[in-house]
Amino acid sequence: MIPRKPPRKSSGGEDDWVGTFADMSTLLLGFFILLASISKVDMAMFEQVQAGMAKGVGKRDIETPLENLKREVKEILVDMNVQETSSIGSDSAGVIIEFASSSFFDPGSATLRSDAQPILRRVADTLDADIYKNFQVEVQGHTDDTPIRSTQFPSNWELSAARATGVVRFFIEQQMAPTRLRAVGLADVAPKVPNLDPFGNPMPNNREINRRIVIRVNPNRL
Repeated sequence: MIPRKPPRKSSGGEDDWVGTFADMSTLLLGFFILLASISKVDMAMFEQVQAGMAKGVGKRDIETPLENLKREVKEILVDMNVQETSSIGSDSAGVIIEFASSSFFDPGSATLRSDAQPILRRVADTLDADIYKNFQVEVQGHTDDTPIRSTQFPSNWELSAARATGVVRFFIEQQMAPTRLRAVGLADVAPKVPNLDPFGNPMPNNREINRRIVIRVNPNRL
C-alpha cells in the first residue's frame, strides 16, 4: 500500500498584501475625512482640549493664551478698582469682558468719559501684545428697553452702535489694527436679565445690568 502524501501547506504569503493594502486604504480614508471635518478649527475649544490632554497625559497644568488673557484682564480690573462694574468670563468661542455702560458713558451719550479711558487703554495694550495679535475683537453695545428719541439717536439701535464704535475708535487710536476689530450695536435685543417683571413693571436694577459694553475676544476670525 502506497502511503498518502500529506497535503501541501499553503505558504499563505501570496495574498497577505491584500489585507494590508485594505487596512492602509481604510486608515487613509479615515485620515482625510478627519481633515475635512476639522478644516474650520474652533481654537477656543482646541485650547481646552489641549489643556485637558496635557493634564491627563503629563499630569501637569498648562496655561493657554485664552486663560492667560483672562488672568491678565482680571488683574487690570482689580488694579483699576472696577470689579463692581465689570466682569471677565469665557465661553466656547473665547473671552468675554463686560463693563457697565455707566462706567464709560453718561446717560443718553456715546462720548467716552475721560475716567474710562485709562481702563480701556490698559485693556488695549494687553490685547495688542504679540501673543494675542491674531485674536479678533468684537465690541458690542447693549441698552435696556427704555426708548430714546433724540436728534442724535432716534432709537437705541443708533445709541448702542455709536457706543460700540466709540470703543473701537479708541482702540484704533491706541494702535490696534483695524482689521482685528468689529463694532456691533444690539440695542435691547440681547438682555442678560429681564427688563420687566412678570406683571410688566420695569425693574431698574435689571435695566442697569442690561446697559453694558461687551468685548468679545475670539481666536478665530469673526
